[in-house]
Amino acid sequence: VQLVESGGGLVQVGGSLSISCAASDSTFGTYAVAWFRQAPGKEREFVVAISNSGLNTYYADSVKGRFTISRDYSKNTVFLQMNSLKPEDTAVYYCAASFSPRTMIPSSYRYWGQGTRVTVSP
Repeated sequence: VQLVESGGGLVQVGGSLSISCAASDSTFGTYAVAWFRQAPGKEREFVVAISNSGLNTYYADSVKGRFTISRDYSKNTVFLQMNSLKPEDTAVYYCAASFSPRTMIPSSYRYWGQGTRVTVSP
């Protein structure tokens, strides 16, 4: 399956942005999906994940209460709504998908998108 992220851009501190991850086929609905991010000079870090059923979500402490993940099975798409953005949220955001991954471990995800850049200006 191919994943394509979109929706990144420049936003001011405190603002909101929604990014999405569109998959090439409906098998996407059988995968758990996560968002990771990587800031310049830093390692890729876990942000949030959603189970294949959509019933379970997992958030990094740094984004809990500000970010919301959701998925639309009819559109083969996962969304990430980001509110109250901070400068430290600046990064390239990657979508990843796999069967039964170790939620927070990047190497356990089989499919990756190319990333979308989010910049939060002070």
